[in-house]
Amino acid sequence: VVKSFHMNRRTFFSASASATLGRPAASAARKGVFELRYFRLRNTRANQAKRTSDFLANAILPAAGRAGIGPLGFFSGAIAVDSPFILMLAGFPSLAGMEQAREKLAADKDYQKARDEFNSAADLNYMRMESSLLVGFESMPAIEPPPGGAERPPRVFELRVYESSNTSTLARKIKMFDEGEIALFRKCGILPVFFGETIAGPNMPNLTYMVAFDDMAARDKAWQTFVNHPEWKQMSTRPEYADADIVSNISNSVLRPLSFSPIR
Repeated sequence: VVKSFHMNRRTFFSASASATLGRPAASAARKGVFELRYFRLRNTRANQAKRTSDFLANAILPAAGRAGIGPLGFFSGAIAVDSPFILMLAGFPSLAGMEQAREKLAADKDYQKARDEFNSAADLNYMRMESSLLVGFESMPAIEPPPGGAERPPRVFELRVYESSNTSTLARKIKMFDEGEIALFRKCGILPVFFGETIAGPNMPNLTYMVAFDDMAARDKAWQTFVNHPEWKQMSTRPEYADADIVSNISNSVLRPLSFSPIR
C-alpha cells in the first residue's frame, strides 16, 4: 500500500524521524507509523470516484488485512480544499512493520492481479496520488478507531494540520497536546482518532491529527465547549504554549467515511 522509493527506505525514514523529532530514531520505532494517502480526482470524470472506491474496497482493504495493515479508514471530503479526493488512512506498528507489510503485498498474488487490472483501465482512475508519513505521539502512539461497528451511522471526521516555523516550536506544540490538550479534547466530546508528526510529506514541520464527532451539530458544540473550558484558557495563556508563537498556520478539512471504511 506504500509507494516505492529509490533508496533504502528504512534508513531514510529512520533518519527523517530522528532529524524531525530531535531525538534518537529508535524512539520513533516504539510508536506507530501512519500513512495518509490522497487519491486526487477530477470533477469532470465522474467514474473516477467509483472505480477507485471499488478498488480500495475490493482489493486494497482485504489485501491490507492479509498483510496485517491497520487500522484503516477511507474518507471523502465534505468541506475540504482540493476536492474531490479519496483519503486512505493506514496504520503500521513501526517503520519496520510497514516494510514487512510491503513485502507481504508484493507476494500477494490476488492483490497483484487486482492492482494490474485496475491500472490497465483505458481511462485514468485518479489524477495522482500524494502520501504523507507520520509518527504517533507519546501520549497517543497508535490510531484509535472510534467505538461501534459497521451498523452505526457514519460519523463526521475532522483532519487538522498545524504547521510550525521550525522543529523547536513544533516540539512545544506536540508537548502541549501530550501534556493536556488531548485529554481535554476527550473531556469536551472531541474524539481523538490519531495524532502524528509528519516525517515525510508537504509543509513540514507540521503535526496532523484526526478527531471524530457524531454529526456537525455535535462538532460545533464540542469545539465551543473546548474554547470556553477553563483548562484551555489556562493552558493557552502559558507563554511556552501561545499558539501565535508556536503555530504558523492551521488548516482543516471535514471528512465523511466511505461506506466500506472500517473507521466510521
